[in-house]
Amino acid sequence: MLDENDMKIVELLKTDAKLTTKQISKKTLLPITTVHNRIKKLERMGIIKHYSAIIDYKKLGKAISAYILMTIDYSYLKQKNITQHDLARSIKNHPWVNHVSMVTGNTDMVLKVVVNDVNQLDEFVTKYLRNMDGIQKTQTMIVLSDF
Repeated sequence: MLDENDMKIVELLKTDAKLTTKQISKKTLLPITTVHNRIKKLERMGIIKHYSAIIDYKKLGKAISAYILMTIDYSYLKQKNITQHDLARSIKNHPWVNHVSMVTGNTDMVLKVVVNDVNQLDEFVTKYLRNMDGIQKTQTMIVLSDF
């Protein structure tokens, strides 16, 4: 079970995954070895899955981010003995796909893609996604600003 100190460590790492155990120790007033052991415990428990960087894609020439809502054709997936998880993993392997989530409601899956320009987004949606078996409908929303 997690206690208040574990939660403090999680919150600090969520804000800045580059913090050292020494820096976390100073902020939580816990000994460095305690912080280290707690982080290792959080990793073993699967609470901390991995560490990542937040990338400014515009500085990499990727000017367009978009969310794509998808409706899945479950009868097709069932007929071909493919699961929604299989389809999600397949889509996640595309280099322009940043994130895939399965959701509830009128939409079955939401993707976040990062592309160079509108032409690349058009290519991804019309030539890749809409030609994939098992995808019934897409709705694309271009991101105006991220915070």
